[in-house]
Amino acid sequence: MEEEQEEEEEEQEEQEEEEEEQEEEEEEEEEEEEEEEEQEEEEEEEEMEEEKEMEEEKEMEEEKEMDDGGAHKENEEEEEGVEEKEKKEMNDGGAHKVNEKCVR
Repeated sequence: MEEEQEEEEEEQEEQEEEEEEQEEEEEEEEEEEEEEEEQEEEEEEEEMEEEKEMEEEKEMEEEKEMDDGGAHKENEEEEEGVEEKEKKEMNDGGAHKVNEKCVR
């Protein structure tokens, strides 16, 4: 009887130990999964941050191009203004000469 009882106790202890080991393994697996998820989240955040930075750089470049383009347009307008003045002066001068001829 005592031997049977001891065997049962030993089996019960072994079973408890196996259950504990199994629980520990499950906990380790859960921890690993959590770590993997955290790592994936970090990577996603980094990617999103990089994309955001690239988008900001792109916007800055576009703004710079627009500013440069605007300056270029201003220069063109100034040049056109000078050309218009020169043409007008030439035309006025020509009209002035015509008027002088008429007066004579």
